[in-house]
Amino acid sequence: MTEFSASHDDPFAPHLAALAVLDDRGDVTGWNRRAEELLGHPGAAVIGRPAFEVLVDPPDLPAVRRAAASCRRTGGWFGRLRLRHRDGRLVEMGLRAHAFARDDRVREWLVAGALAADVLEWQRDRAVLDGLYRRCPIGLVVHGPDLRVLRVNRAIERFTGVPAADFRGLPTGHMLLPDDARRAVDRVRQVLETGRPLIYSEQFARLQQDPARERVALVSSFRMEDPSGRILGVAEMIEDITERHRAQRRLALLDQVGSRIGTTLDVAETARELAEVMVPHLADHASVDLLQPVTRGEEPARSLAGPVVRVGACGVGAQQPGPPHPHGAPVEFAPDTPQARCLTEGRPVLEPVLPPDSFSAESRQGAHAPDLAAHSLIVVPLAARGMVLGVLTLWRSRHPDPFEADDLTLAQELASRAAVAIDNARRFTEQQQTAFTLQSSLLPRAVPDQSAVEVALRYLPASAAPGLGGDWFDVIPLSGARVALVVGDVVGRGIHAAATMGRLRTAVHTLASLDLEPDEVLSRLDDLVTLLAAEQEAIGERPVGEQVVGATCLYAVYDPVSRRCSMARAGHPPPVVTAPDGHVALLDLPAGPPLGLGGLPFEAREIDLADGSLLCLYTNGVIGERHLDADIGLAKLCAALTRPADALERTCQAVVDSLVPARPSDDIVVLVARTHVLPPDDVASWQLPPEPASAARARALASAKLTEWGLEHLAFSTELIASELVTNAYRYAGGPVTLRLIRERFLVCEVSDGSHTAPHLRRARTTDEGGRGLFLVAQMAERWGTRYGREGKTVWTEQPLAGLLT
Repeated sequence: MTEFSASHDDPFAPHLAALAVLDDRGDVTGWNRRAEELLGHPGAAVIGRPAFEVLVDPPDLPAVRRAAASCRRTGGWFGRLRLRHRDGRLVEMGLRAHAFARDDRVREWLVAGALAADVLEWQRDRAVLDGLYRRCPIGLVVHGPDLRVLRVNRAIERFTGVPAADFRGLPTGHMLLPDDARRAVDRVRQVLETGRPLIYSEQFARLQQDPARERVALVSSFRMEDPSGRILGVAEMIEDITERHRAQRRLALLDQVGSRIGTTLDVAETARELAEVMVPHLADHASVDLLQPVTRGEEPARSLAGPVVRVGACGVGAQQPGPPHPHGAPVEFAPDTPQARCLTEGRPVLEPVLPPDSFSAESRQGAHAPDLAAHSLIVVPLAARGMVLGVLTLWRSRHPDPFEADDLTLAQELASRAAVAIDNARRFTEQQQTAFTLQSSLLPRAVPDQSAVEVALRYLPASAAPGLGGDWFDVIPLSGARVALVVGDVVGRGIHAAATMGRLRTAVHTLASLDLEPDEVLSRLDDLVTLLAAEQEAIGERPVGEQVVGATCLYAVYDPVSRRCSMARAGHPPPVVTAPDGHVALLDLPAGPPLGLGGLPFEAREIDLADGSLLCLYTNGVIGERHLDADIGLAKLCAALTRPADALERTCQAVVDSLVPARPSDDIVVLVARTHVLPPDDVASWQLPPEPASAARARALASAKLTEWGLEHLAFSTELIASELVTNAYRYAGGPVTLRLIRERFLVCEVSDGSHTAPHLRRARTTDEGGRGLFLVAQMAERWGTRYGREGKTVWTEQPLAGLLT
């Protein structure tokens, strides 16, 4: 017979059950009011009569007799029978009977009954309650009002590894780590005081006896009360969601990889991002080792692993690895290391447990192990497009759980995603290096030697914008010791902009060799840009953001003899001029339209520049950064140029430091030139009449000046050059002739006249009486040429001061 308890839900409780007492013969000797309510028989009608006769329907007599026999054998019985109601209908009843003896040893039977439906419901409730404590996979903890544990079920025993009996009477949270215990107590106290349940509250449940092992529970708490409202305590349903928590963490890690890795097209930065994502979510230490060619943006060899460079590392604890060295010395993995096997075979390596003696300190050092306490290892290849780029290595040293197959799968997925980002960064680096090589080849490698100006340059390619820019600069020595300073900017970005920049720079050199005026140079460039745009349109080549729609340019020519500087600009920012006394001003130079609009004139302006003046030319990126207003940028530029006596390199760097961010969004060109004036003693000029005797006069004047300068060894060649050029001038041009000698890096001989007729070098036949003058001049001089001005032309020659060319 199963013992039953008396509770308000128990249908066999004395105040709820129908009770009857039977003697040993089966006659009714007792009958309560509830029995009368359920079966309709008053006590007077049944007491003293056989129960079989009054309450049992004849077809049910066999079942009743079997129940009575069982009750006599065991002293009790529980089951269901049909009893006859007073009105003749049958009532399904649940019955519980057990024997008891009076003092006179007369044995009687107490039968308690209830409607079968009520008994069945009560049985289900008891089964549920029994299941909660014995078979339910969800933990159950009952806390008393004094915050002590009253009872736990077997699921808690399995969850904690602590016998259920050991919990009884312990303070709430006693077995948890202090932080976890404090949160558990606060939760129970809150529910106890407010009566409001807490549903699905996540709780770390790390035990003091195993603090390193991660345990996470999902807790639902509610307050228990009796029918009178008296608080009995708090019950908590606790579900072990450690694996679910890990799975969610893995999904979050995958999401982080998508959002955090590959934020830049930089190989080293992408590798560092991968290592940082791994720690501490998946590993205690992580490192990313890439094959050496990959770090340079090159494609690695498919058949040979080769040396690696550690470009990303991250760790927890005091023994975390040192800072990564993206450009450090390459290292070869020892052949027996997991990393070497992974690189060679292209397959992941999982070593859940590393035996203490599996690696010596030396071999672990060779494997780049960051912590000799590491006990579990994963190495996965970083592979993309069929190429192994490197390896990702994960260690666990503080985390007690070894890596498992799920961790390996996650690491492979993360490495696969990261490898694509690394390869994209590598390919971008390769393309950028190729493009920058092209761009660098189109820009001047060094400032040519000349005496007119001292120059400091800064060229900074954009680091944030895609593609190449079209900024360029040039310092071009001209005849007569003059120099041309050029700064330009092609609109747009990419290979087309860089190629157009190269074509414009070549055109500027060609036009400069003709000694054209600055406004004329810009007009010719304008025609060229228009032609380039027309060519692109004709062939349908209009890539977005790369087609040439124009360019800006500033062209200046400085003459150290006259101290005159002639300038013109085509839509370019105006130059800044700093006087020797430190006064800074933007030059009021007509802006002119950008190159490529066509048909609009350009204006040149001439100014005098004192010896030691600064002339600053720059591109729009210096003052046109998004974070900087143009007027503020110009003010800062002027402020950086207020000390003309400072070293020129320092001044140029001051401009960059005050205006250019660490990662400029546009190409930057800054050209600062300090002007020099040739001493008057190094220049001699004479005006000669247009007559035959002027040739002899020119020879005499040149010879005397060269003797004065100590250049007697150049007298013969110079007399010949001066004589031939003066003869041609008075013979073919007419009007006064000017002879000028300039001593600087070269000996310059110039003859000017009022004609624009171009002299031509030709080979005279043996029978010709003339036509050999320019041929002789070309043989005596290192360089010669003609430049044109508004009032005529000048034929010039240059000879090295060391003497005649042999």
